[in-house]
Amino acid sequence: MASTSPSDQNLRSPLLQPPPSPPSKETDEPEKLTIDDMLQKHCGEFGPWQLRHFVLTSLAWALEAFHTMVVIFADREPDFKCLSAGCYATAKTVCGFEPGSWEWIGGLESSTVAQWGLVCGQKFKVGLVQSIFFGGCMIGAGIFGHLSDSKLGRKGSLIVVCILNALFGCLTALSPNYWTYLILRLLTGFSTGGVGLCAFVLATEPVGPTKRGTAGMSTFYFFSTGIALLSGIAYVFRSWRVLYTASSIPSILFLVLVLPFISESPRWYLVRGRVNEAMKIMSAIAKSNGHHLPDRVILALDEETNNSCSIDEEKKLTTKDQAITGSLIDVIRSPMTRIRLFLTVGISFLCSIVYYGLSLNVVNLETDLYLTVLLNAVAEMPAFTITAVLLNKFGRKPLAVGTQWFSGVFCLFGSLIGILIGSFGVWKVIRMICGVLGIFGMAGTYNLLFIYTAELFPTVVRNAALGCATQAAQMGAILAPFVVVLGGGLPFAVFAVCGIMSGFLAFYLPETLNRPLYDTMTGMENGESDQCRLV
Repeated sequence: MASTSPSDQNLRSPLLQPPPSPPSKETDEPEKLTIDDMLQKHCGEFGPWQLRHFVLTSLAWALEAFHTMVVIFADREPDFKCLSAGCYATAKTVCGFEPGSWEWIGGLESSTVAQWGLVCGQKFKVGLVQSIFFGGCMIGAGIFGHLSDSKLGRKGSLIVVCILNALFGCLTALSPNYWTYLILRLLTGFSTGGVGLCAFVLATEPVGPTKRGTAGMSTFYFFSTGIALLSGIAYVFRSWRVLYTASSIPSILFLVLVLPFISESPRWYLVRGRVNEAMKIMSAIAKSNGHHLPDRVILALDEETNNSCSIDEEKKLTTKDQAITGSLIDVIRSPMTRIRLFLTVGISFLCSIVYYGLSLNVVNLETDLYLTVLLNAVAEMPAFTITAVLLNKFGRKPLAVGTQWFSGVFCLFGSLIGILIGSFGVWKVIRMICGVLGIFGMAGTYNLLFIYTAELFPTVVRNAALGCATQAAQMGAILAPFVVVLGGGLPFAVFAVCGIMSGFLAFYLPETLNRPLYDTMTGMENGESDQCRLV
């Protein structure tokens, strides 16, 4: 065969080359994933990064326990001793004693009650302090819930509330009179109201959907541990002024030693339009967990990646250019989230009355105060463990209904036990057992509500909605002492009604087990629609 010269090959070549084939869409455009999808596919749902971040962030719950429960020791009524015949050593109160015939054991610095004579006709002032504190928590939860969703972010809000807690806590120790003390407790409550909800959301948002429930329940171990530690601190520092200082120092240590190592929530970055910052955190999560984040993967809001529903392309927001915001007005405007908000507010209010009311009843036991507080804190932990174990097996809704009814039934039995059993000594013991079982069930419910509420609302309004539910819980905490003073079986009857009613309300909430943690209102409405469920 004759060889072909290069010139012959050029003559046979076509004058017009075919146009190059267009690049495929798969290689030209990056893959858009929601944070939940990216955690499951590439980063890991709960690896070393999430564990470290979770523990460091959840330490803030111990700070909330310090500032909330310190009044148990600071405002206690100390024992007294007689100095002359005008005092009766067998009496339980000092009311009616002649001046100078008795003195407080431990001196005036032992508690605020001794310092300012908050006994007899002035005893109501002790309860007023606690109610004012929870009133401040109610205001702070709403304000910092909004700020953590908008300008400050989760970490920024946590920094602010810790600074205020440390400042107001130390100033409380310098209170010259009761009314200054009352105002400072109000301000401390204002800052404390934002600690738990900011820490909870910040700790759980980087966790994958199948691990989020268990992680969320585990945050409350830190609160109970804080109460247990506080009992030890109060045992060492018997002066109420020194105790307030000692319980405020951990907030300063948290600011200096812990917060610098905590990252902002990637979900907050995403909805604020700061995609690069969100991607840096997701890359850090993947690297720390031993995974690799592909180059052609990028974060996007759920409304951009939800292809199962028809979404008008012109209405999509580009997260690189525009931040997406939301408020309680948006929650109320949407029929879906409006119903969820009203239900969670009602449930939180009723559960808080039961939880704090039963706690106050336990404190009235005539036992060693420091040991009693320690045992109460430890007793709540099994409720957290059992709820966490059952959470992913049975779902949020059945567990919420079941634990509330468990508490309500035992409270109902506690209210009727005096009628059913005539012997005073026997029914007193049984009523105490009913109270322990009632708080056991409600402790699991009270903490489950944080997880449930966080999953019911999208990122843009999550803290605002959670703050609103927390406000309702604080209102219940304000009313709880007034229920306790009814005495006899009436408080248990009220707790039973509240527990059973809140269980019925939970029936109308949707199940959120293994559902996505949505970013925007549009994404949630599309994702929860019937059309999306069928596709």
